[in-house]
Amino acid sequence: MHPESLAALPQSARLDRALGTLLKISRAIGSIRDVESLQWQLLGMIFDVIPAERGAILLADNSAAEIYSPVAWDRVSGPDHPVHVSRSLVRRVIKDGLAILDKEWREIESRSDGEAPPVRSLLCVPLGVADRVFGIVYLDSANPSAAFTEDDLQLLAAIAGLAAIAIENARQFERLGSENQRLQAEISLQHDMVGQSPRMRQVYQFIEKVAPSDFTVLIRGESGTGKELAARAIHKNSSRKDQPFMALNCAALTETLLESELFGHEKGSFTSAICQKKGLLEVAEGGSVFLDEVGELSLTLQAKLLRVLQEREFVRVGGTRSIKLNVRFLAATNKDLQKAVAEGSFRADLFHRLNVISFTLPPLRDHGDDIPLLAEYFAARYAKRCNREIKGISAEARACLARYDWPGNIRELENAMERAVVIGSSSFILPEDLPETLLESSPTSTVASAGYHDAVHNLKKQLILNAFEQGGGSITEAAKVLGLNSNYLHRLIRNLDLRVALKKDAKL
Repeated sequence: MHPESLAALPQSARLDRALGTLLKISRAIGSIRDVESLQWQLLGMIFDVIPAERGAILLADNSAAEIYSPVAWDRVSGPDHPVHVSRSLVRRVIKDGLAILDKEWREIESRSDGEAPPVRSLLCVPLGVADRVFGIVYLDSANPSAAFTEDDLQLLAAIAGLAAIAIENARQFERLGSENQRLQAEISLQHDMVGQSPRMRQVYQFIEKVAPSDFTVLIRGESGTGKELAARAIHKNSSRKDQPFMALNCAALTETLLESELFGHEKGSFTSAICQKKGLLEVAEGGSVFLDEVGELSLTLQAKLLRVLQEREFVRVGGTRSIKLNVRFLAATNKDLQKAVAEGSFRADLFHRLNVISFTLPPLRDHGDDIPLLAEYFAARYAKRCNREIKGISAEARACLARYDWPGNIRELENAMERAVVIGSSSFILPEDLPETLLESSPTSTVASAGYHDAVHNLKKQLILNAFEQGGGSITEAAKVLGLNSNYLHRLIRNLDLRVALKKDAKL
């Protein structure tokens, strides 16, 4: 209905339309779950009961610095005509949370076309839930015969109250939908990695994105962060998952053996080559090849690997025939390859071939929230292997795990839990079951003076000697005096070289 015709309706007729619109909006709260569609529906319903020429529903952050999801309509000039809304007005309404009715509003801010907007009647009310304003409903009209009234203001405020609930519900539904998609993606992502911290979720999201492609991936990270697990996860979630995954540690073999392992060799190509051998590249045909510690390759092998990446073919050691190759390359390094390129120890062209897509696995100290989860996982794994019942990790042991800086990352944590399961005697992992380095670690200082360590060392010795004297030379009684597990006391004696001193007094 045209604004003038709407304004000319009798009061009773406008009231009926208003009540009908409020009823429609209340129904829309539960039926429309798309935020933008809901905004358009609301704007159309508002135009049915208020004689506005232009209108907009704007959602913004708390400071109104950024406006998103704008929906605006000029029903006189059409949808392609922009609706100009004062940013200062938006800030004012959102900040104060108050509705504005101005029958002779004139825009102060300059317009991009240099023309001042006409004098017009204006309505602007906030959208908010629980004292939090997140947007506005804006209406204006340049027609003096269709000026807004107090009744229009009250009606728009009532509509905005219902609209705010509807929009917030739709936004919550969209957020839940996005979260559900993310969780479903994590569930469908096949991997053997453990961790639910934000940093690890970023890793899972990256793997999910790169796995379907066939591009080379370079995985960076300190030793022990799980680079091979990440590479396996990429392979498991790719189209090559049913084909071989072959891993080779480039730092574990000499240059000659590494070349043979990678490319294979022909019979008689060197002294011990008594028969033909297929290399890792050939065995992995159709699958993925993971080159761990690729930064350790010699310059000679770097040149050969570069040719394989470029030409997708290779020649066995001692052979003459080129063999076509269809594999995906995954590589990992704990070195700064860019620095190695600058120093001349790594080829720049090979680096660029490997660095098509790269990401860095975080060190364990950067996702400490995952330490309890990882520790429980490793404790359960090794308890099963050792046929031991482990109910959990004591609070004191958890505190030791949390304080430690884990320079060896997840691998060091795994080794610590394996040791704790093997030597522990309780159904819980106790502090005395953990390595000495964890028990002596400090959260604030990793380097102490030699004098401090000597003093601690000597004090431990004296305490144990005194306990043995009080316990009558019995290691069991000495452990009770010190409040320690006897197995832990055994290890202390061994580590402190006290066996000789106590040999005369106890059976160790």
